[in-house]
Amino acid sequence: MKLATYRSNGRNKVALVHAGDTRLFDLASASERAGKPNPAFHSMLDLIDDCDASLDVASHLFSRYGQDQDLSFDVAASELLAPLPEPRQMRDGMSFPVHIVQAPIGHLKFQAREAGDAVELARLQAAPLPELPEVYRKQPIYYITNRFSVGGPNTTVRWPRYSQVMDYELEFGIITKNRGANISAAKARDHIFGFTIFNDFSARDAQRVEMEGRLGPAKGKSFDGGNVLGPWIVTPDEIGDPYNLTMEARINGVTRSRGTSEGMLFSFEEIIAHVTRDETLMPGEFIGSGTVGNGCGLELGWYLEHSDTIELEAENIGVLRNKVVRQDVPAD
Repeated sequence: MKLATYRSNGRNKVALVHAGDTRLFDLASASERAGKPNPAFHSMLDLIDDCDASLDVASHLFSRYGQDQDLSFDVAASELLAPLPEPRQMRDGMSFPVHIVQAPIGHLKFQAREAGDAVELARLQAAPLPELPEVYRKQPIYYITNRFSVGGPNTTVRWPRYSQVMDYELEFGIITKNRGANISAAKARDHIFGFTIFNDFSARDAQRVEMEGRLGPAKGKSFDGGNVLGPWIVTPDEIGDPYNLTMEARINGVTRSRGTSEGMLFSFEEIIAHVTRDETLMPGEFIGSGTVGNGCGLELGWYLEHSDTIELEAENIGVLRNKVVRQDVPAD
């Protein structure tokens, strides 16, 4: 099942996505038509809290009323929001080895370009990639980001004024269900509600300074609308193998990188087991995979420009599309 949040007549509504990802079935209105208004369909968090029971009801409602034209709306004509507009928590990992070893070199290359040091830049470009630091194999590494700065598909991300270097990051992640602590990896699948795409927009110049302080990231990642989720949540029964999904990044329609979700150092189940060591996992949290190898400009040596359109695609999920604009550039 694919589930979306959209805005209609000033209200956030929860929908079942159908007809080849082109239509939104209004679950709250369908439950009212059935004579049994269901509070689980007031928001995505309410649905996640009710979890399996609400998914069963949603499936039944669609079977009964899915052909009622007035209960479905075109995706293209609707205002899609982040499927989970306000997660209870947001954690983002470092799971893909290629990105982990290339990202620090990308920061060094950025410094060399800024300093006009052609010799150092050439040295960095010629040097072989270093070995993966052992710490990344010891345990999942992640940071906690601002859960209130979530954006959705088709939104325009406003470039923070304090940054001159903006980047995208191609990721996917999970939405959690079923509160629990000290969850074993073997049981962790019972705590995965679904999967979505994550564009972790990054102010690279701000992030570089923070990384020198060995804490963060903070303002390198946290600015209004910069944590983008979407276009919807796909339940595990429809995702297939989450660790073998084709993923692609396009800028202004041009493919910049292709990758795969294969090769994560730790599975989401193992990440959940680590997170919940003497810590309670709440339903409705987001946990990101970290950037797929070559899935950002930092690794490839170029960055976003004013008015760029970014499309991130993940197999069996969909396409997450956004535009980025500088705030100090007049609108066209």
